[in-house]
Amino acid sequence: MTFSVVGRQGDGVGVAVASRFLAVGAMVPAARAGVGAVATQSYANLAYRADGLELLAEGGTSHQVLDRLTAADDGRDQRQAGVVGATGDGATFTGSGCHDWAGGRAGDGYAVQGNILVGPEVVDAMERAWLAGSTTGDALPERLLATLAAGDQAGGDRRGRQSAALVVVRPDGGYGGDDTEVDLRVDDHPSPVSELRRLLELHRLYFGKPDPATLLPLEGEVAAEVARRLDALGYRSLEDWAGVENFEERMVDGHIDPLVLDRLRAASS
Repeated sequence: MTFSVVGRQGDGVGVAVASRFLAVGAMVPAARAGVGAVATQSYANLAYRADGLELLAEGGTSHQVLDRLTAADDGRDQRQAGVVGATGDGATFTGSGCHDWAGGRAGDGYAVQGNILVGPEVVDAMERAWLAGSTTGDALPERLLATLAAGDQAGGDRRGRQSAALVVVRPDGGYGGDDTEVDLRVDDHPSPVSELRRLLELHRLYFGKPDPATLLPLEGEVAAEVARRLDALGYRSLEDWAGVENFEERMVDGHIDPLVLDRLRAASS
């Protein structure tokens, strides 16, 4: 009832998943920075998430972890899972009792898998997209989402669309130094993968760091314009307005991010 990709790039690991199932992000993905990531689906055994990450943390390879998880599970025939560790190949498992079409692909740093799919072309397209991502220069969240979108475009879940999720972790990669770089869910939507892309773009806007090469000095005409627009909105400083509008991650002393300036212009027009 689900298709997913578990992937590693640099020191980041994550999961992207979509399904004709309500709030799939609450069930399938799990990830721990410096350790690895797990996707559990098809009559999902939710214990695979914590247990799989703990086994990875203890030094198990992705294949060893999947072998241990499934060997201890009497319901293994109806399970499907993907695992990626901090190093080495990913691993995927599809039980013999999963609803057709069901299967997966895995290789260095990735595993893609799905069940109740329109056919094997879904995971084939996902694998191609993941491998192509090694040359695009995309960050891991965008690479995972592109892989998920390829599966969606190839037909995805044969029952239709409902939810999607994206989780990426890396050491100190998130807000305030947390390890969670991205944690986004679309719980119920007619086009969940497209909506997930929109949310990721917003996430990048609010939580991304400004490009130093594009920063504008707060002086001269720029400073005058910023002061005028802030005054029109009733704010005494750029920091006050940015804090209310959630742009604090893009604040740089003595400068303004062009993306923030665009938002200020839109707010004060």
